[in-house]
Amino acid sequence: MRYLFVILLLSASSWGFSQDNKSFSFSLQEAIDFAMDSNRTAINARRDVLAALKKKWETTATGLPQVNANVEYQNQLKQPVSLIPAEFSGGEPGTFIPVIFGVPQTMTATATLDQLIFDGSYIVALQASKTFLEYSRNTEEKTASTIRKEVINAYGNVLLAEENIDILESNRQTLEKNLKETQAIFDNGMGEEEDVEQLQITLSNMEIQLENAKRVLQLSKQLFNVTLGIDLEASVDLTQNLETLIGENIDLELLSEELNLIRNVDYKIAYNFTEQRRLEHKLEKVKSLPTLSAFINYGTASYGNNFDFFKSNQDWFQSSVLGFRLHVPIFSSFSRRAKTQQTAIAFDQAKTDLESTIQQVKMEVTTARNDYQFSIEKYGNAKNNLALATRIENKNQIKFFEGLSSSFDLRQAQLQLYTAQQEFLQAMLDVINNKAELERILNTHN
Repeated sequence: MRYLFVILLLSASSWGFSQDNKSFSFSLQEAIDFAMDSNRTAINARRDVLAALKKKWETTATGLPQVNANVEYQNQLKQPVSLIPAEFSGGEPGTFIPVIFGVPQTMTATATLDQLIFDGSYIVALQASKTFLEYSRNTEEKTASTIRKEVINAYGNVLLAEENIDILESNRQTLEKNLKETQAIFDNGMGEEEDVEQLQITLSNMEIQLENAKRVLQLSKQLFNVTLGIDLEASVDLTQNLETLIGENIDLELLSEELNLIRNVDYKIAYNFTEQRRLEHKLEKVKSLPTLSAFINYGTASYGNNFDFFKSNQDWFQSSVLGFRLHVPIFSSFSRRAKTQQTAIAFDQAKTDLESTIQQVKMEVTTARNDYQFSIEKYGNAKNNLALATRIENKNQIKFFEGLSSSFDLRQAQLQLYTAQQEFLQAMLDVINNKAELERILNTHN
């Protein structure tokens, strides 16, 4: 209920949600917050935590008082016959008389209270249920961290596709203008046909790329919607652009952030797994201990030839028992010992896996830090290269129309510009995505 209230409140105030036209408006952080509540994987992760809470209570309840009631009715359609010596009633010795004991109809009602007094397995089970709950919460945290990264990637991909379309459209318009002017020069007999054909090839390729970019944008938007947990066809408006996100995602201090293992979710999950194996080993060891429980019951019974049990004058006979149960394992033909040894081996394996996870996480941090630093450097270089490629292309346009360079030179300059444009867009996206990956490993966003 709390999550639903937050979603409705934020949707009405800042996300611009409309149920009529299914439209949304998100900044990057708003998209992340929305996905944490609406992403289907996140929803199921929260359900896993809730199930773990219920499982913990189920385990706890097994050591609390248990009350059971039982009502039984019997109607002996053919009562059993017993034989007694005839001499009991003055008959001939050595002969027997058939007799029927009791009445054909019986009703009993019993209530029993059981209470566990000591069971080592129960104590270990309580510890295991707590560990399982921590594991479920850590899994939910990992899911949230993964979703955050996926939202950032999806958000960036949509912006990249939009920026790409704008650039390609601008390039197409420039090419159309160049082609029109070159065609006019050729028609007046002042140019070569090859110049026109070179521009036609470049324009044709540009138009194909533009149409493909539009399809990529549509797919990117649908992927973004899926990541957020909204309908594929919903209209979504992104309120930030790549330039804005770049300003927010270049953080040199993050490069010097130290790894704190106990914050890394992969380490926490591996540690949980090791704890589970330790408790499994402990459980097998405590199974050799005795268990003690107590019980008390209260019952009442009534008998008759007819079904008169609910009449006011019917006699009911009360009974009650208090008792204890002591179970002492003595000898299991070494099966318990074998199971204990198996869990000991599994525990050792888990400890080894934990050490491997520690080394893997450290390696991931080093790799992510290097990738992030490289993407920042690559972005700066791509920005400079784009400025240079733009100037080179402009100069070649001027030279071409003044007859100082060939159409081949102009085409090479144009292709170099287009490559620089794509590299610049990709460099911006890499900065954003690599920072998200480094934050995920360091868990600094939490």
